Amino acid sequence: MRTHARVHTRGSRTAGRAVALAADLAALVIAVWILLYLLDANRGNEVVEFFHDAATWLAAWSYDLFTFGREWVQVVVGYGVAAVVYLLVGHALARALHRF
Repeated sequence: MRTHARVHTRGSRTAGRAVALAADLAALVIAVWILLYLLDANRGNEVVEFFHDAATWLAAWSYDLFTFGREWVQVVVGYGVAAVVYLLVGHALARALHRF
């Protein structure tokens, strides 16, 4: 006799996918900015400015978490921490939503 059955609703799977996608997009925007910074992209370009502004907004909480003497290390670590946290937390939340 079954006492407990898991029922996966379509909404929870869709919500899980949406959360994972949002986390992936946030991490991607940050990663693109890090790459553009390391490649010394023209900051006067509108596309470069878009990625810089978006990444700065997404990583505002983590950018000054650690301080380093070299600016490129500060950018990679400061923004990279945010990207990793978005991926870990976003996918953990997506997995939790999938279970419901």
